Order: sequence, then structure tokens, then C-alpha cells
Amino acid sequence: MERSRSTCITAAAAAVLLLLPRLCSPAGDRLAHGESLSPGDTIVSDGGAFVLGFFAPSDAAPARQYLGIWYNDNITVTVRTVVWVANRDAPVTVDERRSGSAAPSLSLANDTSSLVLSDAGGRVVWTANITAAAAASSTAVAVVLQNDGNLVVRTPDGAAALWQSFDHPTDTFIPGMKVGLRRRARGRGVNDGWRIVSWKGPGDPSPGTFSYGMDPDTYLQLMLWNGTRVYWRSPAWTGYATVSRYHGATGTVIYVQVVDGEDEIYTTFSVNDGAPPTRYVVTDSGKFQLLSWSRNASAWTTLESSPSRACSPYGSCGANGYCDHTTQAAASACRCLDGFEPASREEWSRGVFDRGCRRSQALAPCDGGGGGGGEGDAFLAMPNMKVPDKFVLLGNMTSGERCAAACRRNCSCVAYAFARLRSSSAKGDIARCLVWTGELVDTQMIGAFWGVTAETLNLRVPTGSTGKKARSKFVKILLPVLATVLVATCTVLVWFCKCRARGKGRSSESEKKLVPGTGSVRTSSELEEGNPAEDLEFPSIQFSDIVAATNNFSRACMIGRGGFGKVYKATFLGGREVAVKRLSKDSEQGIEEFKNEAILISKLQHRNLVRLLGCWTEGDERLLVYEYLANKGLDAILFDSERKSLLDWPTRLGIIKGVSRGLLYLHQDSRLTVIHRDLKASNVLLDAEMRPKIADFGMAKIFGENQQKANTKRVVGTYGYIAPEYQMEGVFSVKSDVYSLGILVLEIVSGVRISSTDDIMGSPGLVPYAWKLWKEGKASDLADASIVESFALDELLLCIHVGLLCVQDDPNGRPLMSTVVSILENGSVSLPAPDQPAYFAERSLKLRGKGDDDVENSRNSLTMTVLQGRTIIWTWETWWLLAPAESSTSSELDLCGKHITCVYTGRRIRLAAYDAACRSSLGGAL
Repeated sequence: MERSRSTCITAAAAAVLLLLPRLCSPAGDRLAHGESLSPGDTIVSDGGAFVLGFFAPSDAAPARQYLGIWYNDNITVTVRTVVWVANRDAPVTVDERRSGSAAPSLSLANDTSSLVLSDAGGRVVWTANITAAAAASSTAVAVVLQNDGNLVVRTPDGAAALWQSFDHPTDTFIPGMKVGLRRRARGRGVNDGWRIVSWKGPGDPSPGTFSYGMDPDTYLQLMLWNGTRVYWRSPAWTGYATVSRYHGATGTVIYVQVVDGEDEIYTTFSVNDGAPPTRYVVTDSGKFQLLSWSRNASAWTTLESSPSRACSPYGSCGANGYCDHTTQAAASACRCLDGFEPASREEWSRGVFDRGCRRSQALAPCDGGGGGGGEGDAFLAMPNMKVPDKFVLLGNMTSGERCAAACRRNCSCVAYAFARLRSSSAKGDIARCLVWTGELVDTQMIGAFWGVTAETLNLRVPTGSTGKKARSKFVKILLPVLATVLVATCTVLVWFCKCRARGKGRSSESEKKLVPGTGSVRTSSELEEGNPAEDLEFPSIQFSDIVAATNNFSRACMIGRGGFGKVYKATFLGGREVAVKRLSKDSEQGIEEFKNEAILISKLQHRNLVRLLGCWTEGDERLLVYEYLANKGLDAILFDSERKSLLDWPTRLGIIKGVSRGLLYLHQDSRLTVIHRDLKASNVLLDAEMRPKIADFGMAKIFGENQQKANTKRVVGTYGYIAPEYQMEGVFSVKSDVYSLGILVLEIVSGVRISSTDDIMGSPGLVPYAWKLWKEGKASDLADASIVESFALDELLLCIHVGLLCVQDDPNGRPLMSTVVSILENGSVSLPAPDQPAYFAERSLKLRGKGDDDVENSRNSLTMTVLQGRTIIWTWETWWLLAPAESSTSSELDLCGKHITCVYTGRRIRLAAYDAACRSSLGGAL
């Protein structure tokens, strides 16, 4: 009996021991003290995007396993894709044949709080060391797998990360990770920072020979190393805070940010909302690739790959040569820098570029007639370049002239590059001067496509070389131009003869085809000379189809209106819905604005810009056809007391970020530098998922590559959104749009229209009210009542702070859009205090009679036009008259039957207005 009882107890104990690992397995997205993760167990992030567990590489034996993080192949990425590996150098062995035997495990050590991976024998093969200061809370810390793929060991209150996998990347760089350096390591021979290291092979996660990180010598460029040798190099940093690139293959926008702090400098990246999984990876073959998941193909699509050409690897074209990326050919395209020639023409012709190039004409000696420092030499500019390596950074250079002078004074200086920094984060410097004193190595011509990363390299050449080069280029350009003109003239003559033969038939046409929104925008008569169906969104649509789809432009189909005319919803056969913008004959927008909008939008492609499908014109009839956005204008929801609850705080924050990204694209990242000039709530359209798209480019202006601002006598825009310097002086720039964005941000946060005539808690308007609350430390009181339950305080305060910085009266004090996007994406950063807004006059008179609330906001547009030296600017309660210079300092006016006293401030006169009828007659009187 006793023996039987003993046998039962032993069996029960064995059963408990066998069940114990399962009873102590982790649950959900975390691992706590007393729990362990064994092969077959997984931890899934809270949102389901990532999984932590043991895996065997595809080409490895199943018993040889690693602890790693991969995309959840049950959700989106259907192919097992590992993004992080813990025990790269020490795989563990899993004996699947012996059931119940000891197995490798991951757990938190009881004594140190370190995360420990042990093999089946209990030997530690990998550990995430936690600092001694954190050991005191060892019994309370937890390991959490976040939905961004970051494995974090947290403090008991969750406020700080004691350790995180993002600080120890392997071969993959995903959104939120860093690549960079800690400044405290510089000069100590320590590469303390974040570097991406390839796998050794497809089935071997151990560290390979290729790695990607920041240059520890300059902190200004990223490099791909093969062992200790530089294999590829990025363009040098030009001070931008954020740069974006759009990839139409997957609809992905990549936002690359550079964070330049006191203790560290690093680059990170993010993607647009709704983008598929996207990652950078360093391959075992030495490629740094950007990959995005294609849902249609169920495979990874390569969006970018570096090196991209045979001449792209470091120094492939030899000293003083460069790799030309502007040619269409995929083969090597090594060329000599201007003023240089191949060192061996025979080798160069065979595609051997190791010896590089030499000067065609030697520089004058330093002690020659040109002066002690080679002062007689000149500089030859080569634009759109990735500047060479081995540069020296000179400080306190505020202009290109000073940078050139510094190079000229140094006899050894052979080239310089000057750039105005696009970010205030670059240690307070406003400019950057790089000089070279030896051979120019790893230079590339990358073209304007690369945007802010391309620079102008100024080569030192003997005096007179620039003239010879210019003449040579002139001849090279002139001959093909003359040939082109001759061919074009013949073509026009033939076309003219054909047109005359078919003139009557064509002029009587009443219906014309829809012009494509992709490529260039053309008139329908131009289309008929080619293939009218080519690249069309709707290849067979005609004006009669639009008339039918809008029920002859019936009121029932009208979804909006403004100073330009009306917008209709059109539904074609098959259910395709579009928005048709029909410019009225008496529209405030003329044919130039129509052309401007059509051409601009056709050349701009971004997720946060409305997409043009086509345009149609004949006589006085002008139509623009856009994608249909179900939720229409932001103003229709934001300022509607019954519908504004649809915009919770995450949605409003997404709208702010989306509009900011769209403006960044317009100002910096598109092929054109575009100033919108009429950004407002009604020109931000929302799709079915409440994603914002900037619309209405009729008033937009294009800037040249180096143009900073422009002046106009015709000020356009909407009251409240127009920047002070633009309203009063006609000067506009990218900072004009930044001001409009600031107003829009404050509107989105508060739910209050900028043109509201009601005093806000004793303040004359939204901006002074927001600044007053911020100054008093009560900025959260600005939040719309409908979001008080959903907003995150830190995000709300950050948006208000950014909004106030954007609406500062001094345009130089407003941040660039690259800085705005960086702030919004990176969260809490050290920001300057906004200046108190200045106002020319406080509004004190209320309108009598019918309130302006009955006037549709979409028609509140204001065009200020110069009339015989005076400009009338009408607002809801106050008029300003810009008088001629000879005006006296005070005057009495009898206008609209009212005796009005004018108070002059410089050339500005304040006119108190009383009703709408007076406003109309006053405009006529001037």
C-alpha cells in the first residue's frame, strides 16, 4: 500500500514538472518574472504586427534555432521575415526527438533583471545587460514586445526603457530605429552608436562583412562598409531635418529625419499612414535596400537599392572622376570632372577607371603672378553633385563668397561646396562650407531628382578655363538646339497645313475629350494630334458624359461652391465617382488660374495632395475633374457642432501631420518648389478614412531652385490665413504657407474658425487667445470640447506650440516645413518660445443687420487688387486702406453716408465699417 502511494506521488510530481513550463509560459505581449519563453512559444505585440519567438532559418537545420522578432505572417506579411536576432553568434540546439527534455528558454534573471537566453543545459548564450541602477526594481520589471517591433525591458511604472532591441539592430532598419552615433564616443576610438550589420548568408544570421552606419569622422554622411573598407557612401548631409520620397509602386511615402542633438546624432525614418510594411536591409551581398510589402504579389518589392550602378561603389571612377547617374543607361558611366581628362585614355576606353583623371591644365604655382595663395585661379561650378569624400568642414562661413575666399587663400584647396542649412538643429549654424585639399574621390552626379541632397561642387581651375568650358558647352548645346528648331519648324508647317484642311470640321465640334491628369496637361485639340486614349484615366469620356453624370449640373449633384464656381459629384456608368469643378463665367479665377491649377497638380504626386484626373475646356467652359473625396472639406465637419465629434483627437492629429507632409512635399521634395498661397480648412479635403488632401492650386506659385521669396502687387488668399508680410507688403515665400498652416493647426485643435466675429473669452481672436493661454500655462484649455476625452496632453500641447511658432509675425521666426514635420513625428523636443502676436488694431465694432454666419466659408476668399495706388482690404469688422505715399497723417472721410475718422499708421489707414451694403459701395468708390 505504501509503495503504491509512493508511486502515485512520484507520478503526480513528474506530471507537475512536465506541465510547469507551460503553466509559466508568457501570455499576450509581455514576459514577466517567473515566466519563460521556450521553442514553440511566442509573444505577439498588442496590435498583432510582430512576433517574438524561436526560429530556424530557411537554409539551416531545424534543430539549430535563434531567438528573433519577425512580422506576423498571420496578419499581413505572409512570408516569414525576421527583423531582429538576439543570439546571432550562438544558436541553440533544440532536440525535438526527446519529448519532455530540457529546452532553451528566455527569462528574466531574478538577481539582475537582465533578459537571459539559456540553452538546454542552462548555459547563458545571450543576455540583455541591464544597468546596476535598475537592479533595485528587479522583481517588478517586465519585457514587452511593442507593435513597432521594439522589444523593451521596462521599469515598473513603464515610464522608461532599461533596455530595448532598437538600440541593438541586426541587419534590418524598420521605422523608429536609429542609425547614428553618440557624440561622447568621438575622439576616444569608440564607435558607440547604432549600425546595421548584414547576415553572413541567407541561412546564417551571424554577423556578415557588410555594415551600414554614420561616418564617425565627419558625422555628416552615412556609409556602407565591407569589413573596414568603405564600400558605398551617401550624399553629405545639408542640414535638412526631414526629407520625403514618394514611391508610386506601393503608394509609400518615406520620411527620413535627421536628429542632431547635444549627445547624439542619428537618422531615423517613418512612413505614411496606411503604408504597407516597409524596411531597409543590408544584404549579405553588400546592398542597402528599401523594401516594401506588395499585397498583390505577396512578396517584398525593392523600392531603392544602393549601390545602384556599376560605378556607384566607393571610388569606382578613380581620383577626380565621377559616376554619372543622370544617364539612362544602367552600365557604367564614369566621366572626368570638368577641367580634368583621363590619366590613361587607353584604359578609360576599355572601362578601366582605377587611375582616374588628371588636370587638363595645371594650376598656377602659389608664388606665381596670381598671388601668394593662387588668387588668380577661378572656380567652375558643377551642380547636382554628390560631393567627394575626405572633406574638411569650415565653421563661421555665412556666405558662398566667404567659403570661396577661404578656399582661394589656401594653395592646397582644390574645391569647395557651400550650402545653406535647411534646419535650425544643426548646432545653430545657418550655413556649411566644405573644402577639399587633395584628390577628389567618390564624386557622383546624382541630378535634381535627389532634391536637397544634391549640391553644387565648385572646382578650382586656372583662370580662363571657365571661359573655354563655357564656349565648349555653348557649342555642344547650340548645335542640337538649332537642329531641334529646324525639325520643329517643319513639323509646325505640316501641322498647320493639315489644320487648315480640316479647320471647319474641327471648329464645329462641341464635345472634346477629357485631358489626362498624368503627364503634361494639354488642350483637347493637342490631344487629337496624338493618341487621345494614351494615359487617360477615362479614355472615352466626353463633355456630354459629364453633363449626364451630373444630371446637367443639377443642384442636387452640387457638393460645394466658392469664388471659382461650383463643384459637382459625378457618377459614371459602372459606379465610378469623381468631383467636377466647373468654373463659372464670372469666376474670380481666370484662364491663367485654371491653367496653373491643371498644370501644377498634374506634375505633383503625393498622398496628401488631391489627384487630378483630367481637365476640359472650350470657349468659356472650363472643367477640372478630381478624385472624389467622400468627406469633402475639413471645414464642413470641423465647424459643424453636430458633426465635429467625428473628428476625435487621433484623427485631428493625423490631419495636422498629413497636411504638414503635403506642404513639405510642395516646398522641398517635389520636382517644383510650390507656394500654395491659399491653404485653409475648406481647401483640405478628407477621404473616407479622414486622410487629408490639399486642394485648390489656382493661386499657387512656382519658385526657382535658389529663389527664397517673391513680391506681388496682387495679394490673394483668405482673410485670417494670410501672413502679415504678404498682406501688407505683397512679399510671399514658403513661410507664407507656414503661417497659414499655423492658423489651420489652431483651428483644428480648438474647433474655432479664424474668421469668427465673436470675442473668445475676452480675446479679439483665436491667435491672441491661444497665445494668452499658452503664456499662462493653460494651453490645454484651447482644446475643442469634443476632444477632451480623447486627446493626449503631450501631443495637444506640442501641436499648439507648433501652431504658435508658425503664426509669428516675423517670417524668419517661423520654422520650415521640414522642421515642423520632424517635430510632429519625433514628439517632444526642445522648442523656442513663440513671440507675442502683434495686431494693427483690435476689432471693437460689431456688424449690424444680417450676421456673416450666413455667408458660406468657401466664399470668404479675398483678392486684394491694386487700384490707382490704393488697395482696399475688407475684413468682417475692419477695413484697411493702403494709401499713396503723399497721404497726410490724418483725415476725415465721408464714405457710404457715414462720417468716418481715418487713423494712419505709416501707409495703412483703419476704416471702421458698419454693414455689408457699405462694404460693397466703398469698393466701388475706390
